[in-house]
Formats: sequence, C-alpha cells, structure tokens
Amino acid sequence: MVYKIRIILDAKDDIFRDVEIKEKQNLWNLHLGIKSAFSLMGDDLSVFNIIDKDGTIIKSVPLEDMSDDGEGEIMSDIYLSEAFEKVGDKVHFQYGFMDLWEFFCELLEVIDEKPAVNYPITVFRFGKMPMKAPIKAARKAAKNSSLPLMSDDFDEFDSNFTSNSFDDEDDDGFDDDEDDFKEDFFEGDDTDEV
Repeated sequence: MVYKIRIILDAKDDIFRDVEIKEKQNLWNLHLGIKSAFSLMGDDLSVFNIIDKDGTIIKSVPLEDMSDDGEGEIMSDIYLSEAFEKVGDKVHFQYGFMDLWEFFCELLEVIDEKPAVNYPITVFRFGKMPMKAPIKAARKAAKNSSLPLMSDDFDEFDSNFTSNSFDDEDDDGFDDDEDDFKEDFFEGDDTDEV
C-alpha cells in the first residue's frame, strides 16, 4: 500500500505538496521526499515530532541519534505505518538549524501501489517555495526583543561625565618641559665598533 501525505509549510501563504510513499518505507525516506518536494538544500539536521490529536508531542524522532547512550531511535528505525496509524494522523517536521523550516504532514489516504514508480514521489504542488525559511511571529518577536534602555539608568552616568571638566586633570604636578630621563643614555657605553 502507498500513503498519500500532504506536507504543508508553516508559512503565511498556502504552500503544500502531496507526496506518495510506500507504507513499508520509513521516516528517513519521507525526510528525503520532503527535501525533494520542497527543494531543500544541504544536509541539515531534522526531526519528526509524532503528535496526538490534541497536538501534543508523543515522540521526537531525529535524523541522527543524539542520545547519550547511543540507543535512541532515529528516522530509519520508524516505519510510516508506526508514525501514521490511520488517515488523518499528523506529524510535525522540522528541517534546519539556523534557518528552521517547519512542516505539518497529514495522511490523506491509503492507495494501491502503482507499478514502476520510484517512491517517494511528489504528485501535487501548490504555492511557490520561498527563498528563506518563514519567520514565525513568535520567533520574530523573540529574536527582536531586547530590554529597552531606560534613560534613568544613564542619568547618573551622564551627569557625572558632563559635569566634570578636564581642566583639573593636569594638576598632578607633571611638567611637560621637565625631562626625567637621561638624554645621554648611551653615554657610559664603552663598546667599540668593529
């Protein structure tokens, strides 16, 4: 059997792809199908978050094992039939690190396998893929948030800095004309030139 999965880019505009993939393939194959369908470049880290009907993450499945003991499940360990148990099941997919692409995958239907088709295959495209990962409002707000500078914090500094003049700075008894060093430093040197 073949799973028809709709992959929706988490963006302001409607951008999605329908991908068909064999039921016996795994999340790593779906990962490759998503990369191909959306023309994602590079070999960035990615993760599938298997979610329940309320949107709560049940299990996170990374591309590579990040566990301390090296015993964690990775994408190639989880078959599609485990991630999508029935039509309507959803999975959240994240791709990238600095530029984070987020997708929602939903199992639309289960259909018969077609002969001579190399799965996964993109069967429908809608919307133009942006050049950069969309910035979500929450991430944008967090990225641009900074504590505003309070003018009160700098009032004391400003008053101290502007009230003092530098006229009294040279009152330490230093005379520019007085030379404390010997001008004839090498006068006592008896080395003969050869």
